[in-house]
Amino acid sequence: MSEILSPETLVKNANSAFKQGDYLLAAQTFDAARTAYAVKGDELNAAEMANNCSVAYLQADRPEESLDAVVGTVEVFEQAGDIGRQGMALGNYGAALEALGRSDEAVDAYLESAKLLEQAGEDKLRANVMQSLSTLQFQEGRQLEALASMQSGLDGVKKPSAKQRFLKRLLNIPFDMLNKNQTT
Repeated sequence: MSEILSPETLVKNANSAFKQGDYLLAAQTFDAARTAYAVKGDELNAAEMANNCSVAYLQADRPEESLDAVVGTVEVFEQAGDIGRQGMALGNYGAALEALGRSDEAVDAYLESAKLLEQAGEDKLRANVMQSLSTLQFQEGRQLEALASMQSGLDGVKKPSAKQRFLKRLLNIPFDMLNKNQTT
């Protein structure tokens, strides 16, 4: 006889699998938790699990499944007025789009995510999204935009780590050079 696990137990198991690097098992277990929460009528936790599932699928190099998992969650969080999780969902959506090579859509999702995360006061998450945007822009040969995105993300961090402070100083160098060239 199979045991029916609570959503909370499924989440614990999924997190454990994720930490151990078994991303496919984590995604499948997060999806089971999503279903369990949905059956209980808990739409917010179901959407949260769908986002976790999306991240795990992305780590497992399964971008199609990642995108499928996150679709619809942005709207759930928007209807609930949870702009922080809405912003995170948009960031996950952007990451899945980026992995699928849909760069223009990914940029739009990242920018909207960053805006919502800023409104929610999630400066570190916003910095992560801006770093993802910066990396994408750099890969597309848009170096100045990439630098500006990275700097914008770091500028919003209220308590930057030592690494972030160093990176911030490093990023100021090309902008200082550009400003110096414009004044001469």
